[in-house]
Amino acid sequence: MYKVPYGKTEIEFNLLPGMKGTVIYSQPIPPLADVSAAIDKALAEPINSAPLRDLARKGDSVCIVFTDITRACPDYLLIPPILRELHAAGVRKEDVTLLCGTGLHRASTYEEKVAKLGVHVVENYRVVDNKPQNAADFVDLGQTDSGIPLSANKIACEADLLISTGIVEPHQIAGYSGARKTVAIGAAGEEMIGYMHGPQMIDHPGTRLGKISGNPLHEAITEAARRVGLRFILNVVSDEEERPVAIYGGEPEATFAKLVMIAQKLYTVPVPHKYDVVVGGVGFPKDANLYQASRAPSYIFFAPTPVVTKGGVLITPARCEEGAGKGIGEQRFFEEMRSSPNMSALLEKMRQKGYQPGAQRAFIMAKVMEVNPVVIVGAEFPEMVRDTKMIPTQTMEEALEFAVKHIGRPDLDVLIIPHALLTLPFVKD
Repeated sequence: MYKVPYGKTEIEFNLLPGMKGTVIYSQPIPPLADVSAAIDKALAEPINSAPLRDLARKGDSVCIVFTDITRACPDYLLIPPILRELHAAGVRKEDVTLLCGTGLHRASTYEEKVAKLGVHVVENYRVVDNKPQNAADFVDLGQTDSGIPLSANKIACEADLLISTGIVEPHQIAGYSGARKTVAIGAAGEEMIGYMHGPQMIDHPGTRLGKISGNPLHEAITEAARRVGLRFILNVVSDEEERPVAIYGGEPEATFAKLVMIAQKLYTVPVPHKYDVVVGGVGFPKDANLYQASRAPSYIFFAPTPVVTKGGVLITPARCEEGAGKGIGEQRFFEEMRSSPNMSALLEKMRQKGYQPGAQRAFIMAKVMEVNPVVIVGAEFPEMVRDTKMIPTQTMEEALEFAVKHIGRPDLDVLIIPHALLTLPFVKD
């Protein structure tokens, strides 16, 4: 019996006769025994930085950019100690703004803000969402040497002290998320987000899961964070059960480098060969909509080395109770997938004409599905899945039966990755 996440629960399944299964998890790293003590140490003894309370002064305006509900960052643990240090330095509550780095995701609800920050913070501080389509809300930061337009929310730009939280985990394009990305993408304007996720970025060989060196998106968000004046980050690396294994704070670039080293040890897992079928779990909150849940098959496809055979089948259980997603980016993804006759045509059109921010997920999935069919198991809106050219099934047994029919033989080698967004498989050779 095998298990993979499905919402806040699990799906249990057996393989069909003749199939051989292999299960992989991220590497075992003990979770922190005392998370509060680790946070206190990160703030008092930061990397390449003075302690946070020494960076702030009475009368300073402070902006703290935090992740939205699509990121499993424990901001409810990180934000209160940051506020404590700021107040110890003399910063007033009314001078603090907490900016939710939504990027192009939908605005966060009150309940989600409470889940991320705690009711005391939400009711006693100014908490706002980034609104990337409101051009007047953003400051033009110029362009990188390669011509990438940079921008950032005025609240972040005009603050005397800019801080961000984040979770360092594998990311489809940036290599690893967290650190500067919380500000540089989460609090950016639509034009910058669109360029960062354009075909020229995604087609670039340097933009690959787990890759930092030579990654043009990573280089661009690093420059954006420098220009906006990000001075201090408090970031976490968590295991598959969302337990923090490392928390560090300090100067953004040095702190991120330290956390990436830990993340690489945690997430990178060798496998002996490619597989006919790969089952990738995603679970809550990523499987709330198809835009986010589709990260599981794309992460597997763009693993450090390919682990699924050409024509092999990618399977992901996901409830998708929000359909394709309610944000403007999610809707653009859905419309591109729905309106295209096939994936090759979609890729050709997008490479020729470009696309709007958010639709990059359609471009990514088209690259995946041009080679490997994607099956979504247990979606609440199967017609929505079918509209995107993915294959909906109600059960894992049906999904595996599809794989047998598609590949043409029953003796399939199946790789099962319960936490596909937190596991980076690579073929050992």
